[in-house]
Amino acid sequence: MDRLHAMSLFVATVEAGSLSAAARRVGVPLPTVSRKLSELEKHLGTRLLNRSTRRLTLTDPGQSYLIACRRILDEVSEAERSAAGEYLNPTGELAITAPVVFGRLHVLPVITGFLAIYPQVDVRLTLSDRITQLAEEHIDLAVRISELPDSAMVAIRIGSIRRIVCASPTYLALHGTPEKPSELAGHNCVTFEGLAAPATWTFGTGKTEIVVPVRSRLQVNTAEAALDAAIAGLGLTRVLSYQADAAVRAGALRVVLEPFEPPPWPVSLVHAGQGRLPVKLRAFLDFAAPRLKERLARSL
Repeated sequence: MDRLHAMSLFVATVEAGSLSAAARRVGVPLPTVSRKLSELEKHLGTRLLNRSTRRLTLTDPGQSYLIACRRILDEVSEAERSAAGEYLNPTGELAITAPVVFGRLHVLPVITGFLAIYPQVDVRLTLSDRITQLAEEHIDLAVRISELPDSAMVAIRIGSIRRIVCASPTYLALHGTPEKPSELAGHNCVTFEGLAAPATWTFGTGKTEIVVPVRSRLQVNTAEAALDAAIAGLGLTRVLSYQADAAVRAGALRVVLEPFEPPPWPVSLVHAGQGRLPVKLRAFLDFAAPRLKERLARSL
């Protein structure tokens, strides 16, 4: 039995959630996955997975074995990358994740420039607004827009972004421009559920923090939809500064209540930072960090 292969199938099965999903992920026939896992359990003399018609669950020995398998497979991959010269020349696949709009507007153009210079590197870019787990999802680098919790991760700050309130000039001409947060009670608002609770908006910080109720004429789940509605004159909306940057510069939206904005959120490049960095990652950090800093410095 090829124990490394069996370990890989075991980890893939746990991550995929089912034998069939794991078979599709690794390109191995379903009966082979099932047989290999059974052989692995027989070799270990213990059951790793509880199988039912609906789902798979790890046994207690399976939980411990999963941690060990991931560590062993990571060490093997590290040794292979070193032997292949990945620590000498930028080569191989680089997995990056970023928030959807920020990634499309800022990260993707930088990656395009990077790939033009490093033909031996391929990039897998995942745009998602959820927080990804770098080790579990095999991500080399993540762009984070938030205050970061204390962890073993390495973070390189590349700038900051604001949480702004804006509306179209037409709406402000018809309904007036709010001068302080309490005046929002008399305005129509377009709320974006990904940024804050739809019923209230928070301004300031600490002892000066102000929480005000807003009237949500329209609630959406993407920043693009909120901006489109605001540009159409439906009401005020609250988004992140980079999301509204183009519309504000074009005069389609105006920023209001700037003196009451909460503190900006930092934008960081985050990676595991354990051991020697592959050259492909170090090369991307050297290339991307100053360019992203420059792009953020030019935005709102």
